[in-house]
Amino acid sequence: MHKLTLKELSAQLQARKISATELATLFLDRIAASDLNAFLHVDRDLTLAQAKAADVRLAGNDAGPLTGVPIAHKDIFVTRNWRTTAGSRMLQDYVSPFDATVVEQFNAAGTVTLGKLNCDEFAMGSSNENSFYGAVKNPWDKTAIPGGSSGGSAAAVAARLAPAATATDTGGSIRQPASLCGVTGIKPTYGSVSRYGMIAFASSLDQGGPIAKTAEDCGLLLNAMTGFDERDSTSLQRPKEDFTRSLNQSLQGLRIGVPKEFFGAGLAADVEAAVRAALAEFEKLGATLVEISLPKTELSIPVYYVIAPAEASSNLSRFDGVRYGHRAADYKDLADMYKKSRAEGFGDEVKRRILVGSYVLSHGYYDAYYLQAQKIRRLIAEDFQRALAGENRQCDVIMGPVSPTVAWDLGDKTDDPVANYLADIFTLSTSLAGLPGMSIPCGFGQGEKNGKRPVGLQIIGNYFDEARLLNVAHQFQQATDWHLREPA
Repeated sequence: MHKLTLKELSAQLQARKISATELATLFLDRIAASDLNAFLHVDRDLTLAQAKAADVRLAGNDAGPLTGVPIAHKDIFVTRNWRTTAGSRMLQDYVSPFDATVVEQFNAAGTVTLGKLNCDEFAMGSSNENSFYGAVKNPWDKTAIPGGSSGGSAAAVAARLAPAATATDTGGSIRQPASLCGVTGIKPTYGSVSRYGMIAFASSLDQGGPIAKTAEDCGLLLNAMTGFDERDSTSLQRPKEDFTRSLNQSLQGLRIGVPKEFFGAGLAADVEAAVRAALAEFEKLGATLVEISLPKTELSIPVYYVIAPAEASSNLSRFDGVRYGHRAADYKDLADMYKKSRAEGFGDEVKRRILVGSYVLSHGYYDAYYLQAQKIRRLIAEDFQRALAGENRQCDVIMGPVSPTVAWDLGDKTDDPVANYLADIFTLSTSLAGLPGMSIPCGFGQGEKNGKRPVGLQIIGNYFDEARLLNVAHQFQQATDWHLREPA
């Protein structure tokens, strides 16, 4: 039963072939037996109480497609009655008095919460090694990283500790771990999913999305997650839509843009081989490949690592030991309390980004760094629009690798933060432009020591083109079985 997709589990629940309580118990037992460190907080009683409530709904006329389905939430979404730590010592014992909008939406849909998932501290990282609570292990190879920052979400779905999970993507934190763990994940258009109750890292970039086994599952989850929220100033006023409406459309005539910048130096041969094979499969399905150029791709790393730390510096100033979060036990005065609380509460990577952000926003450097980065960000977005929009558009979707390599070994890059940053080269530009992008499994590469590790194919679309992306991904998954492969 744990191997079924979310869609299949929903059908089993609706047909009363299994109860929500039985299903929740099955996954809770799997979580308890796992050694991946994917979960930070599990409360069996809370989960089973939600499952019993779902069973009441299933027995009546109040059940929807997600009623009784178990999911887990990245520990960046505040959740009433559950600890919400953002992977940080700063929020070690924090329990929110309210639910994030995303959590509210899933509760309203009748889902059952399995627990809170590990992540890089304040979502800052590409390997999930920055969590105060220890690294998550990749279920395909426990000596490898799962990707980040949503490593707990991707690992939990890959290991079937949960059929689906919420995640967030600031610079690739849904797509990259989905790729490295061999699951499906989608980052929707910026503003589609409410950020209310999502602990902020970089406000102009953060976006919630789902990770699941299939594109169809991700569509069902997006149906619940999206929608206007007046409590989020960046939330877009758009009508609700069914993201699964186009899943079965033919790909005949689809034009796939293949950016030459995504296939240059730095891309591992095993990753390129898997991605090229996936592109050939799309040609068999009726699509046409078109070489395009996204010339500002290489600038996405310096631009992102100016803008994101600047916004983090501002957002994380609230964690000062006064209202909530860690407070130093011994201090002389208020200023000393601030300094010691923040020094003790934040990890090295978070401190690094706060310092960088404070520097680029400081007097005399704002124009030289932050303002210039925002100008180049606009140019990056215009590269995508030349390819995807207007009468002279070159393609319907863009495809390429998600990550330059397969998952690396735990500890390999912990002493080299820049090496971690470079791993985001293919995902950052999509986030900077606010476009939707997703990762689907497309093969395996050779791990350095212990055999095969997953490779993901990235699919990028124009604004609000999620339904098309899911259609493209679904048709590939109907023709291949990479998404059905599971770790031993």
